[in-house]
Amino acid sequence: MATDDILTRPLGAKPTAGQRLQALRRFRPTVPMVLGGVVAGLALGLSILVATGDPEGGEPSAVVAITLREPAVAPVAQAAPKREASRSPSSNADEVESASGVTVFRPPGTAAPGDAVVIQVPSAAPVKLNAAPDSRLVERGRHGNLPRIGDGRLRPLDVYARPEGSGSGPRVAILVSGLGIGQAATASAITRLPAAISLAFAPYAGDLERTVVRAREAGHEALLQAPMEPFDYPDSDPGPQTLLTTARPPENLDRLSWVMSRFQGFVGIVNYMGAKLTGDAAALEPVLREIGARGLGFVDDGTSPRSLATTLAAKAKVPVVRAEIVLDALPRPEAIDRELARLEAQARKNGFAFGSASAMPMSIDRIARWAVEAEARGIRLVPVSAALRSPGTTRVTSAKP
Repeated sequence: MATDDILTRPLGAKPTAGQRLQALRRFRPTVPMVLGGVVAGLALGLSILVATGDPEGGEPSAVVAITLREPAVAPVAQAAPKREASRSPSSNADEVESASGVTVFRPPGTAAPGDAVVIQVPSAAPVKLNAAPDSRLVERGRHGNLPRIGDGRLRPLDVYARPEGSGSGPRVAILVSGLGIGQAATASAITRLPAAISLAFAPYAGDLERTVVRAREAGHEALLQAPMEPFDYPDSDPGPQTLLTTARPPENLDRLSWVMSRFQGFVGIVNYMGAKLTGDAAALEPVLREIGARGLGFVDDGTSPRSLATTLAAKAKVPVVRAEIVLDALPRPEAIDRELARLEAQARKNGFAFGSASAMPMSIDRIARWAVEAEARGIRLVPVSAALRSPGTTRVTSAKP
């Protein structure tokens, strides 16, 4: 007999009364079974609750105790153990000063207690040079403004100099010359070299005044190179307005006047070539007198062993300093490094040493690298004016072979 359900009944036809009665009879036997299952489930749940006392009916659970604690306090650092008795506070200070390049100070006549040292770290603030030109130190000449001594014997050498700064230890002055012509080398020297290194500028660059302003703003002391006659002149020609041994003194002084009018703010004059002129007393002395009368110093770059500048300094009444070592006389990296080491040794021996170099990229690179390491070893870089302004002396250093 076919089962009459929704699948066998014609679509949309309503079940007859007999069909509804047959469906009800088929459902009745299942009702007791459903009710029995529900009752059995409730009985099972109640029995578990009575047996275990767990209202969750045996579901997995865990009990965690939460304890509130005070924030942890950082442990107090223990005092460092004392050093060996054989190491005195002064030796400790010397080690610190030598290793780091800083200066150790103690009150006069006292010693540091225990192993304590007081270290004064130099200020990182850049040194600011006095503005140039200073109206008190300028006069009008035939070729332009010239430096002069102001009221009260105020010298451009003193006003435009970079302050030496405080501190102790061996001092080294370095002059890099030949700047202002090659833009790349000039920019490299201004930005890469420590500000305490002095820079000398040739008088021929077109934008010389602005370049010198930029160098002085960076903290570099400025000097001016004067072209002077070499032995093989004119095969080797320093340039226009060269001071010559064959020229009369007024002519040389007029040429020097042109050179000194090129920019303002320099502390002294440096020879540009000039082995023949600096070796001729009759030609050199009037030039030195004029430089001294204008409150400037003269710097001999040390390239000529025949120079008489230091010999004539006292007679010409002009401060003169001569480079002891020409750092790049042999233009090779290892040779420059060797001369820098010799300059440092000379400073440790005598307390002060002065070296010169040209503006070759190699020289700038080697000096910049050395300066970082030398300062860490306790060497103190000072400007060239520190030697020119030394009281009671005009002949500060002598050339070394």
